[in-house]
Amino acid sequence: MFTSVNPATGAAEATWPEHGDAAVAARLAGAAAAFARWRVSPVAERVALLLACAERFAADKERLAAIAVREMGKTFTSAVAEVEKCAAGFRFYAEQGPALLASGTAATPDGAVGTRWLPIGPVLAIMPWNFPYWQVVRFLAPTILAGNVGLLKHASLTQGCAAALEEAVTAAGAPAGLFQNLAIPGRRVAPLIADPRIAAVTLTGSEDAGAKVAAAAGAALKKVVLELGGSDPFIVMPSADLDAAAKAAVTARIQNTGQSCICAKRMIVHADVYDAFRERFVAGIAAVRAGDPFDAATDMGPLSSDEQRAAVLDQVARMQAAGGRLLVGGEALPGPGAFMSAGVVADLPADHPIAQEEVFGPVATLFRAADLNEAIALANDTSFGLGSSVWTGDGQERERFVRDLACGMTAFNRVLASTPEAPFGGVKRSGHGRELGPWGLHEFMNLKAVFG
Repeated sequence: MFTSVNPATGAAEATWPEHGDAAVAARLAGAAAAFARWRVSPVAERVALLLACAERFAADKERLAAIAVREMGKTFTSAVAEVEKCAAGFRFYAEQGPALLASGTAATPDGAVGTRWLPIGPVLAIMPWNFPYWQVVRFLAPTILAGNVGLLKHASLTQGCAAALEEAVTAAGAPAGLFQNLAIPGRRVAPLIADPRIAAVTLTGSEDAGAKVAAAAGAALKKVVLELGGSDPFIVMPSADLDAAAKAAVTARIQNTGQSCICAKRMIVHADVYDAFRERFVAGIAAVRAGDPFDAATDMGPLSSDEQRAAVLDQVARMQAAGGRLLVGGEALPGPGAFMSAGVVADLPADHPIAQEEVFGPVATLFRAADLNEAIALANDTSFGLGSSVWTGDGQERERFVRDLACGMTAFNRVLASTPEAPFGGVKRSGHGRELGPWGLHEFMNLKAVFG
């Protein structure tokens, strides 16, 4: 049994039964049967379903958003924006679908060889609670277009969102078995991966979960895409607009209450502008309003659970023990719910193990860099390599950052965000493979060569 606990109040609001072995077996059989039909469906039929899903999500955005707010605490404003982004994701793959699936040719010494993109089968998606709709849709939309089918193992915290997703896609007209939710705990995932009906696996989650899923997929010789943690640098150089950079840094750190893999977490600031940036940034963090996520005036809701808040507070305590100075906030707030104040820690030794951890909550670390080379070295001095944000007006600096930052994504003079059109993913312990755009579509397709 899964229980949805509202992190803003601490009250249990709903329960969801765990699917037993018979129910899981029936869903696997349903997925296999649905794939047998969907794999040969016309592209026009797939596009029509994607457009219907987009319309369904757009029309029902406020109800879907409210479920997410009550289950994991994000603000209602951001939850509505997330559902709208889902609709945009469905539309992108609908509009671009025919071109992305087009056949091609390549030249060989013996003449031309054709290429064809073909589906591979049911895809198992293991998804997290922090973006309970968008994380799913960015796998599901290309799955539908490819001619594959999807099975969702969602996070325990967001079983209401999982059920709502299945209901919405079914209401949009999806054939039976095309997209199904599996209400199961993580310990029951490995046998699913081993099942011969599962063709591939995609996971967004922790390093530990990624390692376990990768091992299970490797044992079964199945394709896997992993989007894991991140400790993204936010680099500020002397040529940056400091007011704009500091304002963006606050947004980048507190979005989703800091519970995002691409939230900026480590602020790395050139020595020439360090003091000026710190003053602006700390003032901005101090002004962040944490409170009722349904209140439009709230900047930041609670963390997803009491356990998540306790983990972040423990990290703050260990930072202070290592020599870090808590400049502002970073404390539990009184009253019910998993609320805490946004915070900034400075003077943390960059080579201390705690500096290498991902802080999945609204606390930033602040580092001083003597020059561009040290900024890059500090940014890369982590096991993660997901995203980065760089603030500079210097074209030569820009090229150095593009070339030398060891990460999958770099945003210049803006907050990094995912978009349906662009590849999303990282390197090192942030995972491998790409989501979104044509790259996410083709990850789980068979590029067949046709000779003669």
